[in-house]
Amino acid sequence: MSKYTFSLTLNAHTPFIRHPEINCVMEEQWFFESISETYIPLLEMFNRLDSDHIPFRIGLVLSPTLCHLFQDELLIKRYIEYVDRQIEFGQAEQSRAEDIYRQQLAKLFCDKIIERKARFINKYNKKILEAFKCYQRKGLIELLLTSATNTFLPFYTANPESIQAQFETAIINFRSIFGRYPQGFFLPEMSWTPSLDSYLRAYHFAYTIVNTHGLILGDPPAQKGIFYPVKTPSGIFVLGRNFNMPEFSKHTVYRDNSCDAGFELPSDLVSAFQASDGARMPTGYSYYNKAQYPYDPQSAEKQAAQDAHEFLAVRLNEFQKIKQNMEEDVLDLYVLNADQVGRFWSEGVYFLEALFHEIVQNHNTSDCCIATPAEYLYNQNIALFQTMVPEFSSWGSNGYAETWLDSSNDWIYRHLLQATIRMTELAERFPNAVGIKERTLNQAAREILIAQSSDWTKMLHRQEYTDYARKQVTGALRNFTTIYEALGGSYLNMEWLTDLERRHNIFPDINYRVFRRRVL
Repeated sequence: MSKYTFSLTLNAHTPFIRHPEINCVMEEQWFFESISETYIPLLEMFNRLDSDHIPFRIGLVLSPTLCHLFQDELLIKRYIEYVDRQIEFGQAEQSRAEDIYRQQLAKLFCDKIIERKARFINKYNKKILEAFKCYQRKGLIELLLTSATNTFLPFYTANPESIQAQFETAIINFRSIFGRYPQGFFLPEMSWTPSLDSYLRAYHFAYTIVNTHGLILGDPPAQKGIFYPVKTPSGIFVLGRNFNMPEFSKHTVYRDNSCDAGFELPSDLVSAFQASDGARMPTGYSYYNKAQYPYDPQSAEKQAAQDAHEFLAVRLNEFQKIKQNMEEDVLDLYVLNADQVGRFWSEGVYFLEALFHEIVQNHNTSDCCIATPAEYLYNQNIALFQTMVPEFSSWGSNGYAETWLDSSNDWIYRHLLQATIRMTELAERFPNAVGIKERTLNQAAREILIAQSSDWTKMLHRQEYTDYARKQVTGALRNFTTIYEALGGSYLNMEWLTDLERRHNIFPDINYRVFRRRVL
């Protein structure tokens, strides 16, 4: 008899943003906010569910760049300084509040920040990754791998050295941190193209996930839609994402994080939250809900629980219709960016926690359960999977590639392609480099991977932080070109190289030979 399986995978990613030469960088604060508003709350939710013996399961994609930021001593030091500024600001807010309600909210937010700081330092010992590894060992979360720098892979299929470098650097990084090989590979931006099938098979991944229309418009179309996996001609299992997650975060009682005190108070009161260029930054103190009325935390949490109840009721009602045409177990898979249930939606963690409780309560009466993608696949008869080729797809604007290729960012790719060809040339020319030359080649490889990140082209497409995105791309390409020309002339400024290694220190175990030509 068919049963309903709810599966949730969170994509946890932050671009490689690290500027030791500058303090108070707005873009670095994205990472700090994610620690406080997304990752610590998620870990605390895991702890509560585990203590309550709720058998939750979550798939989690920890991108290699995010893992590096979690381990970077400079950024962790700056994160604690950021939290200290928040606490000092919150205490000042309580003193100058003009009404009791604002004073109470300021105290509530300040106390929560103090508590999270204590947990980060004392409970997690400043090592967030170790906490996630703990829940992985318990079998409560499944870690999926993704590419080294969140690259839109379909654009690089004509240059296999780029794809193998993204795969192999990510694999080396994952195994050094987690000591195992993952079963699933999460395509950055959920960007599937048929030619990636051979790479997934060559690197021994069992499955990947595509967006809804990737299965619906496949060749041939998926007979069971997104509610049952398929397999590619090479034997890779493909799961379909259900994009039909209601936008509960827009409910009017929820906190409006955009109405932050850092943008409304006089500049002299928020001087601790001004970037080096003078731009204002969020303080973490937002006093209004999305209807622009004073924020009520209890009402917001109650609404999150109500939304979770209604969401599951709708899904179970849909299941009753689907199972009339399916004997197999129905998979209802959702994939969200982790910040969607944390940094951008303060009540998102309460929603997830209530949802897991609801599923467990309905388990006996509605035959529904929770599973990670690998758990679900393990319990299925793979002989029943339809063989097909999913359609080119992504979760970007309109479902294809226009987010990463339009008039705002198309100028990048000819430079990236030329630089990648040159990187392969260097790897072929110096296959056995050691010492200084090996250091130099490894740094050249880092610069290429940083430049290939889809985060920069996405910012340009959205017209958000465009100057910063352009600077990141052109800077990395300029660094690579300097190295390339220096190796051609047998001269390199070692002081410059050492400084670059200090600033762009990602992937300490990188091997430039991942860019060599080979047959997969």
